[in-house]
Amino acid sequence: MKLVFFILPILIFIVVVFNRCTNFQTQNVKKASPKESFYDLSARTINGNDISMSDYKNKKILIVNVASQCGYTPQYKDLQNLHANFGDKLHILAFPSNDFLGQEPGSNEQIKNFCEVNFGIKFDMFEKISVKGKKIHPIFKWLSDKNKNGWNTKKPTWNFSKYLIDESGSLISVWGPQISPLSEDIISKIND
Repeated sequence: MKLVFFILPILIFIVVVFNRCTNFQTQNVKKASPKESFYDLSARTINGNDISMSDYKNKKILIVNVASQCGYTPQYKDLQNLHANFGDKLHILAFPSNDFLGQEPGSNEQIKNFCEVNFGIKFDMFEKISVKGKKIHPIFKWLSDKNKNGWNTKKPTWNFSKYLIDESGSLISVWGPQISPLSEDIISKIND
């Protein structure tokens, strides 16, 4: 019984901290401009082709770090829904990452197959990368470094963190993993 009284507060603390780390939204309220151009960056698609972010100019871009063995994995369905409904004004770029408890252990081919078979993904998927730490991909470095993007320092706190870039290449909003891609806030920012 004493063990329960010891463990219960620890579990409650963990749940509260995890909730705070995954349920957030922040935005570029001061309308800060990027200090380095997002469009100068590039990444490799899940099929192995290098692509410049300048190919995505003139539409909003939602960047999401994804994983196939995560409690938020069902958000792939919501992302595909977003793509189907807003593809005329929005690019979705998904970056698989194994940075959070090894929840994306598969190869690029396995990840691609999983997404196509289980969710019918049609938006752009990129090769598996690191979204934090010493091997952070330049795109996620740009997204989380205010000396590059102009204001934000928030790195992904878990899989399915979301970053919205406007048509001119400015980072305008960041959402935690618990925020649905179909949330009113995300949809209103896409429609702005």
